[in-house]
Amino acid sequence: MTTEARKGMERLLLAGMIGGAMAASSPAALAQAPGDMGWYVGAAIGQTEVNLDCTGTTACDDKDSSWKIFAGYQFNRNFAVEFGYTDLGEATASTPPIGIIPPASVAIESTVWELVAVGILPLADRFSAYGKLGLYRADTDVAVNFVGLGSVTDSDSNTDLTFGIGVRFDITPHLGVRLEWQRYSGVAAADFDEGDVDAMSLGVAWRF
Repeated sequence: MTTEARKGMERLLLAGMIGGAMAASSPAALAQAPGDMGWYVGAAIGQTEVNLDCTGTTACDDKDSSWKIFAGYQFNRNFAVEFGYTDLGEATASTPPIGIIPPASVAIESTVWELVAVGILPLADRFSAYGKLGLYRADTDVAVNFVGLGSVTDSDSNTDLTFGIGVRFDITPHLGVRLEWQRYSGVAAADFDEGDVDAMSLGVAWRF
């Protein structure tokens, strides 16, 4: 995704959040049932894909499994704030020998903390769509293992935007299932180029 396209999506999501906040302040939203507000916790598993430049590698794997835990507070049927921790998994690559530099294997592993606003759009009984927009803080470890020479490790951290969309189905007033896509923009990885990380996940949420 180009920078302009990414900015356009971020503006669209921001407009959706503002619209959700305006809807949340309307008389209809203020008349929500007690089950539309309160604390919730949840967990999810899925797969991530790193926007990794594999040019010049002999092998490259930019996908891995991931998992997330999260907690939030839903203020009304249209708006919530959520805090979460996600293990984005590991991307790996192998490089050929270059001159006197032996072949090497590279592993990049990231975890993130995030704080997001959630705009919720009820679609039907027990079914809703939502959008997320906020900030994340990533910690990334990079390990490069040179054949015959040993390993070199480094770490990096950065803060940037995250956004996503999803759908939720409430099995009961307390238990819901969520399917979502989320992007973490520009995750830094030491001397490697920053790359977006996309996460698809399936999770459950328990409302108190």
